[in-house]
Amino acid sequence: MRSSRTAGTVSRWQRAPRPSPCTPDPSPALIMHASVLPELLASLMAGVRCRLDSSLPAVRRLGMIVAEVASARIHPEGPPLKFQYEEDELSHEMLALATLQPVADSPSEASPPVTPVATETPDKENVDDGVPQAQPEGSDSELDSDDEFVPYDMSGDREMKSSKTPMYVRDCVEALTTSEDWERWEAALWALEGLVFRNPAATREVSVELAKVLLHLEEKTSVVGFEGLRQRALVAVTVTDPARVAEYLTSQFYAVNYSLRQRMDILDVLTLAAQELSRPGRLKRTPQRSSLDPTSQSGCTVTPAWRAVVDERVRSKTRHFSKGSPRRGPAGSPNEFNSVAGYFFFPLIQRFDRPLVTFDLLGDDQLVLGRLAHTLGVLMYLAVNTTVAVSMGKALLEFVWALRFHGDAYVRRGLLSAVSSVLLSVPAERLLADLPDELLEARSWLADVAEKDPDEDCRILAVKALLLLEKLKDKLLPLSSP
Repeated sequence: MRSSRTAGTVSRWQRAPRPSPCTPDPSPALIMHASVLPELLASLMAGVRCRLDSSLPAVRRLGMIVAEVASARIHPEGPPLKFQYEEDELSHEMLALATLQPVADSPSEASPPVTPVATETPDKENVDDGVPQAQPEGSDSELDSDDEFVPYDMSGDREMKSSKTPMYVRDCVEALTTSEDWERWEAALWALEGLVFRNPAATREVSVELAKVLLHLEEKTSVVGFEGLRQRALVAVTVTDPARVAEYLTSQFYAVNYSLRQRMDILDVLTLAAQELSRPGRLKRTPQRSSLDPTSQSGCTVTPAWRAVVDERVRSKTRHFSKGSPRRGPAGSPNEFNSVAGYFFFPLIQRFDRPLVTFDLLGDDQLVLGRLAHTLGVLMYLAVNTTVAVSMGKALLEFVWALRFHGDAYVRRGLLSAVSSVLLSVPAERLLADLPDELLEARSWLADVAEKDPDEDCRILAVKALLLLEKLKDKLLPLSSP
Protein backbone atom coordinates (compact mmCIF):
# COMPACT_ATOMS: atom_id res chain seq x y z
CA MET A 1 0.00 0.00 0.00
CA ARG A 2 2.82 2.44 0.81
CA SER A 3 4.47 1.87 -2.53
CA SER A 4 1.21 2.39 -4.35
CA ARG A 5 0.54 5.59 -2.45
CA THR A 6 4.00 6.85 -3.20
CA ALA A 7 3.61 5.91 -6.83
CA GLY A 8 0.29 7.69 -6.87
CA THR A 9 1.89 10.78 -5.43
CA VAL A 10 4.70 10.73 -7.97
CA SER A 11 2.26 10.18 -10.79
CA ARG A 12 0.21 13.11 -9.58
CA TRP A 13 3.34 15.29 -9.70
CA GLN A 14 4.13 14.00 -13.13
CA ARG A 15 0.62 14.79 -14.32
CA ALA A 16 1.00 18.47 -13.36
CA PRO A 17 -0.22 20.80 -16.09
CA ARG A 18 2.46 21.80 -18.55
CA PRO A 19 2.61 24.92 -20.65
CA SER A 20 0.88 24.69 -23.98
CA PRO A 21 3.17 24.31 -27.00
CA CYS A 22 1.18 27.00 -28.73
CA THR A 23 2.90 29.91 -27.07
CA PRO A 24 2.37 33.44 -28.34
CA ASP A 25 5.01 35.23 -30.31
CA PRO A 26 7.69 36.97 -28.26
CA SER A 27 7.20 40.62 -27.65
CA PRO A 28 9.38 43.22 -29.41
CA ALA A 29 11.11 43.93 -26.07
CA LEU A 30 12.22 40.29 -25.80
CA ILE A 31 13.41 40.25 -29.41
CA MET A 32 15.44 43.39 -28.78
CA HIS A 33 16.79 41.85 -25.57
CA ALA A 34 17.96 38.77 -27.45
CA SER A 35 19.64 40.89 -30.11
CA VAL A 36 21.71 42.96 -27.66
CA LEU A 37 22.49 40.07 -25.30
CA PRO A 38 25.91 39.11 -26.84
CA GLU A 39 27.03 42.74 -26.87
CA LEU A 40 25.90 43.22 -23.27
CA LEU A 41 27.76 40.09 -22.16
CA ALA A 42 30.95 41.24 -23.89
CA SER A 43 30.75 44.67 -22.24
CA LEU A 44 30.07 43.05 -18.88
CA MET A 45 33.15 40.82 -19.08
CA ALA A 46 35.31 43.78 -20.08
CA GLY A 47 33.95 45.71 -17.11
CA VAL A 48 34.87 42.86 -14.77
CA ARG A 49 38.49 43.15 -15.84
CA CYS A 50 38.46 46.93 -15.31
CA ARG A 51 36.97 46.52 -11.82
CA LEU A 52 39.54 43.93 -10.78
CA ASP A 53 42.46 45.99 -12.11
CA SER A 54 41.39 49.19 -10.37
CA SER A 55 42.51 50.00 -6.83
CA LEU A 56 40.09 52.88 -6.34
CA PRO A 57 37.20 52.00 -4.02
CA ALA A 58 34.74 54.20 -5.93
CA VAL A 59 35.52 52.48 -9.25
CA ARG A 60 35.24 49.02 -7.73
CA ARG A 61 31.93 49.89 -6.05
CA LEU A 62 30.58 51.25 -9.34
CA GLY A 63 31.58 48.03 -11.10
CA MET A 64 29.78 45.94 -8.49
CA ILE A 65 26.56 47.94 -8.92
CA VAL A 66 26.70 47.68 -12.72
CA ALA A 67 27.37 43.94 -12.53
CA GLU A 68 24.40 43.38 -10.22
CA VAL A 69 22.00 45.33 -12.45
CA ALA A 70 23.28 43.83 -15.70
CA SER A 71 23.16 40.24 -14.42
CA ALA A 72 19.60 40.79 -13.19
CA ARG A 73 18.60 41.88 -16.71
CA ILE A 74 20.46 39.09 -18.52
CA HIS A 75 19.32 36.23 -16.27
CA PRO A 76 16.15 37.36 -14.48
CA GLU A 77 15.18 33.77 -13.70
CA GLY A 78 18.45 32.86 -11.97
CA PRO A 79 19.64 33.64 -8.43
CA PRO A 80 20.48 37.35 -8.04
CA LEU A 81 24.09 38.45 -7.99
CA LYS A 82 24.87 40.41 -4.81
CA PHE A 83 28.17 41.98 -3.73
CA GLN A 84 29.13 43.35 -0.34
CA TYR A 85 30.06 47.01 -0.60
CA GLU A 86 29.63 50.14 1.47
CA GLU A 87 26.62 52.11 0.30
CA ASP A 88 26.92 55.85 -0.20
CA GLU A 89 25.02 58.60 -1.97
CA LEU A 90 26.38 57.65 -5.41
CA SER A 91 25.41 53.99 -5.01
CA HIS A 92 21.88 54.96 -3.97
CA GLU A 93 21.54 57.18 -7.03
CA MET A 94 22.82 54.42 -9.34
CA LEU A 95 20.40 51.87 -7.90
CA ALA A 96 17.52 54.34 -8.18
CA LEU A 97 18.30 54.92 -11.85
CA ALA A 98 18.43 51.17 -12.50
CA THR A 99 15.07 50.45 -10.85
CA LEU A 100 12.36 49.76 -13.43
CA GLN A 101 9.03 51.49 -12.95
CA PRO A 102 5.99 49.28 -13.66
CA VAL A 103 4.09 50.18 -16.83
CA ALA A 104 0.38 49.46 -16.98
CA ASP A 105 0.28 48.90 -20.77
CA SER A 106 3.15 46.42 -20.94
CA PRO A 107 3.17 44.14 -17.92
CA SER A 108 5.66 41.83 -19.59
CA GLU A 109 8.45 44.43 -19.30
CA ALA A 110 8.06 44.75 -15.55
CA SER A 111 9.88 42.37 -13.28
CA PRO A 112 7.87 39.18 -12.78
CA PRO A 113 6.26 38.92 -9.36
CA VAL A 114 7.41 36.20 -7.05
CA THR A 115 4.54 33.82 -6.39
CA PRO A 116 4.67 31.81 -3.20
CA VAL A 117 4.65 28.08 -3.49
CA ALA A 118 1.19 26.83 -2.65
CA THR A 119 1.11 24.03 -0.15
CA GLU A 120 -1.52 21.39 -0.75
CA THR A 121 -3.36 19.76 2.09
CA PRO A 122 -2.73 16.06 1.71
CA ASP A 123 -5.69 13.74 1.58
CA LYS A 124 -6.34 11.56 4.57
CA GLU A 125 -5.94 8.43 2.53
CA ASN A 126 -2.47 9.43 1.37
CA VAL A 127 -1.11 10.17 4.86
CA ASP A 128 0.56 7.36 6.70
CA ASP A 129 0.98 7.59 10.46
CA GLY A 130 4.57 8.44 11.46
CA VAL A 131 5.99 8.13 7.91
CA PRO A 132 6.94 11.40 6.12
CA GLN A 133 6.04 11.72 2.48
CA ALA A 134 8.80 11.64 -0.09
CA GLN A 135 9.36 14.99 -1.80
CA PRO A 136 9.47 15.00 -5.60
CA GLU A 137 12.90 15.17 -7.13
CA GLY A 138 13.95 18.64 -8.27
CA SER A 139 11.29 20.50 -6.27
CA ASP A 140 11.76 24.12 -5.19
CA SER A 141 11.53 23.23 -1.51
CA GLU A 142 14.93 21.55 -1.59
CA LEU A 143 16.66 24.40 -3.49
CA ASP A 144 15.21 27.29 -1.48
CA SER A 145 15.05 25.64 1.89
CA ASP A 146 17.14 28.36 3.59
CA ASP A 147 15.19 31.37 2.30
CA GLU A 148 13.12 31.55 5.44
CA PHE A 149 16.17 32.23 7.63
CA VAL A 150 16.99 35.84 8.56
CA PRO A 151 20.58 36.79 7.61
CA TYR A 152 22.87 37.46 10.56
CA ASP A 153 23.83 41.09 11.08
CA MET A 154 27.60 41.34 10.49
CA SER A 155 27.83 45.13 10.17
CA GLY A 156 29.68 45.47 13.49
CA ASP A 157 32.17 42.67 12.87
CA ARG A 158 35.83 43.47 12.46
CA GLU A 159 38.34 41.65 10.35
CA MET A 160 40.90 39.74 12.35
CA LYS A 161 44.43 40.80 11.50
CA SER A 162 47.08 38.11 11.57
CA SER A 163 49.95 40.65 11.59
CA LYS A 164 50.83 42.42 14.81
CA THR A 165 50.96 46.19 15.04
CA PRO A 166 54.56 47.53 14.91
CA MET A 167 55.89 48.79 18.22
CA TYR A 168 58.82 50.92 16.97
CA VAL A 169 59.31 53.59 14.32
CA ARG A 170 62.04 51.61 12.59
CA ASP A 171 59.67 48.66 12.28
CA CYS A 172 57.21 50.93 10.48
CA VAL A 173 59.91 52.11 8.08
CA GLU A 174 60.87 48.52 7.32
CA ALA A 175 57.24 47.46 6.85
CA LEU A 176 56.45 50.34 4.51
CA THR A 177 59.53 49.81 2.33
CA THR A 178 60.30 46.09 2.15
CA SER A 179 57.35 44.13 3.51
CA GLU A 180 55.24 42.06 1.12
CA ASP A 181 52.71 41.36 3.86
CA TRP A 182 49.95 43.84 3.06
CA GLU A 183 48.31 43.47 6.46
CA ARG A 184 51.60 44.41 8.14
CA TRP A 185 52.00 47.30 5.69
CA GLU A 186 48.54 48.63 6.53
CA ALA A 187 49.07 48.19 10.28
CA ALA A 188 52.32 50.15 10.09
CA LEU A 189 50.58 53.01 8.29
CA TRP A 190 47.84 53.16 10.92
CA ALA A 191 50.28 53.08 13.86
CA LEU A 192 52.95 55.44 12.51
CA GLU A 193 51.55 58.80 13.67
CA GLY A 194 51.11 57.64 17.28
CA LEU A 195 54.57 56.06 17.39
CA VAL A 196 56.19 59.25 16.10
CA PHE A 197 54.62 61.36 18.87
CA ARG A 198 55.39 58.79 21.57
CA ASN A 199 59.03 58.25 20.54
CA PRO A 200 60.45 61.60 19.40
CA ALA A 201 64.07 60.61 20.06
CA ALA A 202 63.79 57.47 17.92
CA THR A 203 61.98 59.45 15.23
CA ARG A 204 64.78 62.01 14.93
CA GLU A 205 67.24 59.24 14.12
CA VAL A 206 65.31 58.28 10.97
CA SER A 207 63.27 61.45 10.37
CA VAL A 208 64.60 62.30 6.90
CA GLU A 209 64.45 58.69 5.75
CA LEU A 210 60.90 58.36 7.05
CA ALA A 211 59.86 61.60 5.33
CA LYS A 212 61.29 60.29 2.06
CA VAL A 213 59.38 57.01 2.41
CA LEU A 214 56.09 58.77 3.14
CA LEU A 215 56.52 61.30 0.34
CA HIS A 216 56.94 58.50 -2.22
CA LEU A 217 54.45 56.12 -0.62
CA GLU A 218 51.77 54.78 -2.96
CA GLU A 219 48.52 53.10 -2.05
CA LYS A 220 48.98 49.36 -2.48
CA THR A 221 45.74 48.27 -0.84
CA SER A 222 42.32 49.86 -0.46
CA VAL A 223 43.10 51.52 2.87
CA VAL A 224 40.34 53.75 4.22
CA GLY A 225 41.63 57.34 4.38
CA PHE A 226 45.05 56.56 2.90
CA GLU A 227 45.86 60.15 1.93
CA GLY A 228 44.90 61.45 5.37
CA LEU A 229 47.02 58.83 7.15
CA ARG A 230 50.05 59.57 5.00
CA GLN A 231 49.67 63.34 5.42
CA ARG A 232 49.25 63.15 9.20
CA ALA A 233 52.31 60.93 9.51
CA LEU A 234 54.35 63.39 7.42
CA VAL A 235 53.17 66.29 9.56
CA ALA A 236 54.06 64.39 12.74
CA VAL A 237 57.59 63.70 11.45
CA THR A 238 58.03 67.35 10.43
CA VAL A 239 56.84 68.62 13.81
CA THR A 240 59.15 66.21 15.66
CA ASP A 241 62.28 67.20 13.69
CA PRO A 242 61.29 70.45 11.97
CA ALA A 243 64.65 71.83 10.80
CA ARG A 244 65.95 68.71 9.03
CA VAL A 245 62.65 67.51 7.59
CA ALA A 246 61.63 71.00 6.40
CA GLU A 247 65.02 71.39 4.73
CA TYR A 248 64.52 68.06 2.94
CA LEU A 249 60.93 68.82 1.84
CA THR A 250 61.74 72.30 0.51
CA SER A 251 64.66 70.91 -1.48
CA GLN A 252 62.43 68.25 -3.01
CA PHE A 253 59.81 70.84 -3.99
CA TYR A 254 62.10 72.10 -6.77
CA ALA A 255 63.64 68.71 -7.60
CA VAL A 256 63.00 66.84 -10.85
CA ASN A 257 60.89 63.70 -11.33
CA TYR A 258 58.11 64.80 -8.98
CA SER A 259 54.46 65.08 -9.87
CA LEU A 260 52.42 68.21 -9.26
CA ARG A 261 50.40 66.29 -6.68
CA GLN A 262 53.56 65.53 -4.69
CA ARG A 263 54.71 69.15 -4.83
CA MET A 264 51.35 70.37 -3.53
CA ASP A 265 51.51 67.69 -0.83
CA ILE A 266 54.83 69.19 0.28
CA LEU A 267 53.23 72.63 0.57
CA ASP A 268 50.29 71.25 2.55
CA VAL A 269 52.56 69.38 4.97
CA LEU A 270 54.73 72.45 5.57
CA THR A 271 51.64 74.57 6.26
CA LEU A 272 50.09 72.08 8.69
CA ALA A 273 53.40 71.52 10.50
CA ALA A 274 53.94 75.29 10.88
CA GLN A 275 50.44 75.66 12.32
CA GLU A 276 51.13 72.90 14.85
CA LEU A 277 54.49 74.37 15.87
CA SER A 278 53.05 77.87 16.37
CA ARG A 279 50.09 76.68 18.46
CA PRO A 280 50.30 77.67 22.15
CA GLY A 281 50.64 74.81 24.61
CA ARG A 282 51.54 72.28 21.95
CA LEU A 283 53.89 70.26 24.16
CA LYS A 284 51.12 69.61 26.71
CA ARG A 285 48.86 68.06 24.12
CA THR A 286 48.48 64.30 24.24
CA PRO A 287 48.32 62.79 20.75
CA GLN A 288 45.03 61.06 20.20
CA ARG A 289 44.44 58.09 18.00
CA SER A 290 42.48 58.67 14.87
CA SER A 291 38.80 57.79 14.87
CA LEU A 292 39.42 55.74 11.74
CA ASP A 293 41.88 53.44 13.51
CA PRO A 294 40.63 49.89 13.01
CA THR A 295 42.53 48.65 16.06
CA SER A 296 40.57 50.87 18.44
CA GLN A 297 38.18 48.78 20.44
CA SER A 298 34.64 49.76 21.25
CA GLY A 299 35.31 49.20 24.96
CA CYS A 300 37.62 52.21 25.04
CA THR A 301 34.63 54.58 24.82
CA VAL A 302 32.82 53.01 27.75
CA THR A 303 34.78 54.74 30.51
CA PRO A 304 34.19 58.34 29.32
CA ALA A 305 30.48 57.58 28.86
CA TRP A 306 29.77 56.32 32.38
CA ARG A 307 32.12 58.90 33.91
CA ALA A 308 30.17 61.68 32.19
CA VAL A 309 26.90 60.27 33.58
CA VAL A 310 28.33 60.09 37.11
CA ASP A 311 29.78 63.61 36.93
CA GLU A 312 26.46 64.96 35.73
CA ARG A 313 24.60 63.33 38.62
CA VAL A 314 27.11 64.63 41.18
CA ARG A 315 26.86 68.11 39.70
CA SER A 316 23.06 68.10 39.84
CA LYS A 317 23.01 66.95 43.50
CA THR A 318 25.63 69.43 44.75
CA ARG A 319 24.79 72.88 46.11
CA HIS A 320 27.28 75.63 45.30
CA PHE A 321 27.29 78.67 47.54
CA SER A 322 30.10 80.34 45.63
CA LYS A 323 31.87 79.20 42.51
CA GLY A 324 34.82 81.50 43.08
CA SER A 325 36.84 83.30 40.47
CA PRO A 326 36.80 82.00 36.92
CA ARG A 327 39.59 79.74 35.77
CA ARG A 328 42.58 81.24 34.13
CA GLY A 329 43.44 80.39 30.58
CA PRO A 330 46.36 78.19 29.66
CA ALA A 331 49.75 79.60 30.43
CA GLY A 332 51.57 81.18 27.53
CA SER A 333 54.47 79.41 25.87
CA PRO A 334 57.10 80.45 23.33
CA ASN A 335 56.34 80.12 19.64
CA GLU A 336 58.27 77.03 18.54
CA PHE A 337 57.99 78.14 14.94
CA ASN A 338 60.28 81.07 15.76
CA SER A 339 63.52 79.14 15.53
CA VAL A 340 62.68 77.14 12.39
CA ALA A 341 60.61 79.59 10.31
CA GLY A 342 63.53 80.25 7.99
CA TYR A 343 63.84 76.55 7.09
CA PHE A 344 60.21 76.55 5.98
CA PHE A 345 60.11 79.90 4.18
CA PHE A 346 63.29 80.96 2.41
CA PRO A 347 64.07 77.79 0.38
CA LEU A 348 60.56 77.96 -1.11
CA ILE A 349 60.83 81.58 -2.21
CA GLN A 350 64.36 81.57 -3.61
CA ARG A 351 63.95 79.36 -6.69
CA PHE A 352 60.45 80.08 -7.97
CA ASP A 353 61.77 81.80 -11.14
CA ARG A 354 64.06 78.94 -12.23
CA PRO A 355 62.17 76.64 -14.60
CA LEU A 356 62.92 72.94 -14.79
CA VAL A 357 62.37 70.48 -17.61
CA THR A 358 59.14 69.15 -16.09
CA PHE A 359 58.25 71.99 -13.72
CA ASP A 360 57.77 75.65 -14.60
CA LEU A 361 56.00 77.84 -12.06
CA LEU A 362 56.01 80.87 -14.36
CA GLY A 363 54.64 78.80 -17.23
CA ASP A 364 52.00 76.10 -17.29
CA ASP A 365 52.15 75.15 -13.60
CA GLN A 366 50.26 78.22 -12.39
CA LEU A 367 48.08 76.12 -10.07
CA VAL A 368 51.15 75.20 -8.01
CA LEU A 369 52.31 78.83 -8.16
CA GLY A 370 49.01 79.95 -6.64
CA ARG A 371 49.29 77.33 -3.92
CA LEU A 372 52.87 78.47 -3.26
CA ALA A 373 51.73 82.09 -2.86
CA HIS A 374 49.04 81.07 -0.37
CA THR A 375 51.52 78.87 1.54
CA LEU A 376 54.07 81.69 1.82
CA GLY A 377 51.35 83.98 3.12
CA VAL A 378 50.34 81.47 5.79
CA LEU A 379 53.96 80.96 6.87
CA MET A 380 54.37 84.72 7.08
CA TYR A 381 51.24 85.04 9.23
CA LEU A 382 52.37 82.25 11.58
CA ALA A 383 55.77 83.95 12.05
CA VAL A 384 54.20 86.88 13.91
CA ASN A 385 56.44 88.36 16.65
CA THR A 386 59.40 86.26 15.55
CA THR A 387 62.91 87.58 15.01
CA VAL A 388 62.94 86.61 11.35
CA ALA A 389 59.59 88.22 10.52
CA VAL A 390 61.13 91.41 9.06
CA SER A 391 63.39 89.51 6.66
CA MET A 392 60.52 87.26 5.65
CA GLY A 393 58.25 90.25 5.03
CA LYS A 394 60.79 91.99 2.83
CA ALA A 395 61.40 88.84 0.75
CA LEU A 396 57.66 88.21 0.43
CA LEU A 397 56.96 91.76 -0.78
CA GLU A 398 59.65 91.33 -3.44
CA PHE A 399 57.99 88.05 -4.46
CA VAL A 400 54.62 89.82 -4.72
CA TRP A 401 56.08 92.71 -6.69
CA ALA A 402 57.58 90.35 -9.28
CA LEU A 403 54.24 88.58 -9.90
CA ARG A 404 51.74 91.38 -9.29
CA PHE A 405 50.51 91.42 -12.92
CA HIS A 406 50.00 87.66 -13.22
CA GLY A 407 47.09 86.67 -15.45
CA ASP A 408 45.64 83.94 -13.22
CA ALA A 409 43.16 85.13 -10.59
CA TYR A 410 44.09 82.35 -8.14
CA VAL A 411 47.71 83.49 -8.15
CA ARG A 412 46.72 87.13 -7.61
CA ARG A 413 44.54 86.14 -4.64
CA GLY A 414 47.52 84.41 -3.07
CA LEU A 415 49.67 87.50 -3.61
CA LEU A 416 47.08 89.80 -2.02
CA SER A 417 46.73 87.48 0.95
CA ALA A 418 50.51 87.50 1.31
CA VAL A 419 50.52 91.32 1.50
CA SER A 420 47.92 91.24 4.27
CA SER A 421 50.00 88.66 6.13
CA VAL A 422 53.02 90.97 6.01
CA LEU A 423 50.99 93.87 7.38
CA LEU A 424 49.65 91.70 10.20
CA SER A 425 52.87 89.92 11.21
CA VAL A 426 55.63 92.53 10.97
CA PRO A 427 55.57 95.21 13.70
CA ALA A 428 54.39 98.60 12.43
CA GLU A 429 57.55 100.41 13.53
CA ARG A 430 59.76 97.96 11.66
CA LEU A 431 57.59 98.19 8.55
CA LEU A 432 57.94 101.97 8.29
CA ALA A 433 61.60 101.90 9.32
CA ASP A 434 62.85 99.05 7.15
CA LEU A 435 60.29 98.77 4.30
CA PRO A 436 59.04 102.29 3.45
CA ASP A 437 59.62 102.03 -0.31
CA GLU A 438 57.98 98.60 -0.51
CA LEU A 439 54.92 99.90 1.34
CA LEU A 440 54.51 102.83 -1.03
CA GLU A 441 54.72 100.57 -4.06
CA ALA A 442 52.29 98.11 -2.51
CA ARG A 443 49.82 100.92 -1.72
CA SER A 444 49.64 102.13 -5.31
CA TRP A 445 49.30 98.58 -6.62
CA LEU A 446 46.54 97.72 -4.13
CA ALA A 447 44.58 100.83 -5.08
CA ASP A 448 44.81 99.89 -8.75
CA VAL A 449 43.70 96.30 -8.06
CA ALA A 450 40.78 97.41 -5.89
CA GLU A 451 39.50 99.57 -8.75
CA LYS A 452 40.30 97.70 -11.96
CA ASP A 453 40.86 93.98 -11.27
CA PRO A 454 38.28 91.81 -13.14
CA ASP A 455 38.07 89.28 -10.29
CA GLU A 456 35.74 90.24 -7.45
CA ASP A 457 37.67 88.31 -4.78
CA CYS A 458 40.87 90.09 -5.75
CA ARG A 459 39.15 93.46 -5.39
CA ILE A 460 37.86 92.53 -1.93
CA LEU A 461 41.29 91.35 -0.79
CA ALA A 462 42.90 94.55 -2.11
CA VAL A 463 40.41 96.69 -0.16
CA LYS A 464 41.16 94.73 3.04
CA ALA A 465 44.88 95.25 2.57
CA LEU A 466 44.33 98.98 2.04
CA LEU A 467 42.36 99.15 5.28
CA LEU A 468 45.24 97.47 7.10
CA LEU A 469 47.59 100.12 5.69
CA GLU A 470 45.30 102.89 6.90
CA LYS A 471 45.17 101.38 10.40
CA LEU A 472 48.94 101.14 10.35
CA LYS A 473 49.24 104.85 9.51
CA ASP A 474 46.69 105.86 12.17
CA LYS A 475 48.54 103.81 14.77
CA LEU A 476 51.85 105.55 14.10
CA LEU A 477 50.54 109.11 13.79
CA PRO A 478 50.05 109.60 17.59
CA LEU A 479 53.56 108.32 18.20
CA SER A 480 55.13 110.76 15.75
CA SER A 481 53.19 113.82 17.02
CA PRO A 482 54.87 115.91 19.82
